[in-house]
Parts: sequence; C-alpha cells; structure tokens
Amino acid sequence: MAATGFRGPRQIWNAFKWSMKGLQAGWRHEASFRLEVCIAVVLVPLGLWLGNGPLEKIALIVPPVLVLSAELLNSAVEAVVDKVSPEFHELAGRAKDMGSAAVFLLLALTALSWGLILWPHWA
Repeated sequence: MAATGFRGPRQIWNAFKWSMKGLQAGWRHEASFRLEVCIAVVLVPLGLWLGNGPLEKIALIVPPVLVLSAELLNSAVEAVVDKVSPEFHELAGRAKDMGSAAVFLLLALTALSWGLILWPHWA
C-alpha cells in the first residue's frame, strides 16, 4: 500500500534500511547475485579508468549496475512465484524464465558496451 502524507527524513531513512536489507538478502541467498557483484566490483572501477570522457565512462559503468538490479528483480519474482505456487505451473516457469532472460540481455548489453568502446582502443 502506498504511503500517504509527508515523506520526511524518517521515511527516507526507513526506505534506505529496507534497500540495504534487500541487498543483504540478495547477497546471502543468491549465488548469481554474488558472482555479478564480484564482476561489477572489477568492471565499475575499470570502466572509470578506461573510459575516455564521461559518456564512455557511463556506458561502461551503467550496464553492470543494471545487471545487479535485474538480478535482484529476477530473484524477487522467483521468491514470490515459489511462495505462491510451490508446484510446477507453466506460467510460473514462464515468469522465472523471462526474469532470467532479462538478466541475460543485460549481461549481453554489458559485453557489447565494453566491446564496442574498448575494441577500437586495442585494435
């Protein structure tokens, strides 16, 4: 249910704490998220170092962060589907597969961005 009324510092602080709990849950329960965090920890600083100018830096940094976001959303979908319908159902499987596909597309975007930006520098 949406919050009504004034959203002051306390609500902002609570939203921050809930976000940190979500990141902790992703780290604790999702091996794919842990792997992607490790990759992002390497790629983000490397993107800042290797990118020529702000646009290249953004194009190298944003895709790995989007992968992390999509992985968390995919994990959330999977958790809800498993809670609501523990037995196999075609729609449940489709929802999980589509979440996985979203992560895959962003991983491909990451590889494409890095390749298109860095290939001319090394070719």
